[in-house]
Amino acid sequence: MEQSTLNNMAVIRVISGLLEIGTALFFLKAGRVDTALRMNAFLGLLGPIIFILVSALGITTIAVKLSWYKIGIIILGLILVLLGTKS
Repeated sequence: MEQSTLNNMAVIRVISGLLEIGTALFFLKAGRVDTALRMNAFLGLLGPIIFILVSALGITTIAVKLSWYKIGIIILGLILVLLGTKS
């Protein structure tokens, strides 16, 4: 179970990274700041979704080993990261 979850987490991050690189190459090809800015806004929305998804996968796997208190602390930490990085 753990190896499967770890593989899924890694695959999601690799896909996210490839999307970032592909978008950067698109920036260069488009050659327009306004187009790059729109694509950057899309990536800005996608980043937190990827963060939450990968974190949720990890938490669900280790939840059986942790107390409810520790799971609550981890979830609170995720929420604080998202609130702290919100513009």
